[in-house]
Amino acid sequence: MPEKKNIAVVGATGAVGLEMLATLEKRDFPVADLRLLASSRSAGKKLPFKGGEMVVSELTDDSFKGIDIALFSAGAGRSKEFAPKAVEAGAVVIDNSSAFRMDDDVPLVVPEVNPDDARKHKGIVANPNCSTIIMLVAVNPLHRLGGLKRVVAATYQAASGAGAAAMRELENQTKEVLAGGAPIPDAFPHRIAFNLFPHIDVFQNNGYTKEEMKMVLESRKILGLPNLKVSCTCVRVPIPRAHSEALNLEFERGVSPDEAREALLSAPGIALCDDPELAIYPMPLDASGKDEVLVGRIRRDISRDDDCGLDIFISGDQLLKGAALNAVQIAEIVA
Repeated sequence: MPEKKNIAVVGATGAVGLEMLATLEKRDFPVADLRLLASSRSAGKKLPFKGGEMVVSELTDDSFKGIDIALFSAGAGRSKEFAPKAVEAGAVVIDNSSAFRMDDDVPLVVPEVNPDDARKHKGIVANPNCSTIIMLVAVNPLHRLGGLKRVVAATYQAASGAGAAAMRELENQTKEVLAGGAPIPDAFPHRIAFNLFPHIDVFQNNGYTKEEMKMVLESRKILGLPNLKVSCTCVRVPIPRAHSEALNLEFERGVSPDEAREALLSAPGIALCDDPELAIYPMPLDASGKDEVLVGRIRRDISRDDDCGLDIFISGDQLLKGAALNAVQIAEIVA
C-alpha cells in the first residue's frame, strides 16, 4: 500500500484545478489530507471529492505547513510568489505554469518521455505547456525509432487552453451569434465563435508567439536535444476542449508508416486511430475526457526524396494529459 501524502491544490477552483481534483480521485492517489487553495474570492467555496465536499481556503504564506506535494495551477505570478514558500515548508511543488520550465535546475517532465528527470528535483518539478505535452507523447516513440531532427507543427487549440472564462466565452458567443447578435470579445483578442485566429499568448521579436516558442524550447529540454529544429504556428479554434496538432516530422533514419504504427501501438499514453478509409482518425470530440493522446493520419512525407519524413495528426485533452493528468502522474513518481 503506497504511503499516503498530504496534498495541496493551488488554484483549485480553476479549470485545471478542478481536473486535478477529479484526476486524484480517478487514479486513487494515496491522499491523507487534501488542502484546496485559491484566491480570497474563492475562499469558502465547496468542491466535491470522493463523495464528500472540501472547503476552499485562501492561499497565504502559511498554507503549506505539513504538505508533502503541492499541485500548482494558478498562473506564473502566483507560482513565483508561493512555490518557494511551499518548498521551504517541506513540500515538493509540481507547477503547471511557465514560471520555472526553463530553469536549469528544475526538471521539465512528461512521464511517458522522461520520468527519471522528475526524481532529480530540488523541490520543484515543472509541468510543460499543454501543446508540448500532447506533441511529445506522440513523437517520442517515433524519435526512439528514427532519431528526430526537425518538427513543423500547426496546432488547433481549444478554448480550454485559455481557462474556464474562455470556455464560457465560446459557449456564450456561440449562442449570441446564433441568435443574431454580435458578441464583443473579452477573454480572447477576437471573436472565437465560428472563427479561428493564429494568436496564442504574446508575440515575440522574432514574429513567433510565446506559445510557439514554448513548444520549441520545451521540446528541446524534455527530449535532451538542444539542437532540435522546431517551427510551429499555434491557432485558437472554436472547440470547447482538446487540442489537435498536424505534425511534419523529419528523422535521421528512415521510418515507414507501418513501423511508426507498430511503435505507437506499444507506447504508453497513446491510442492509435488510423484507418482513414473508415473515417477513423484523431478528433478533439473523441479526445475530450480521455487520458490518451490520439494519433492517426500516419503517412510518408511525399515532398521528400527519401523515407525520413512522416506526417501525423494528433488530438489530446488539454485539461487532462495537457495539464492535470500530467501533473498527477508526476506526483505519483515523486511520491
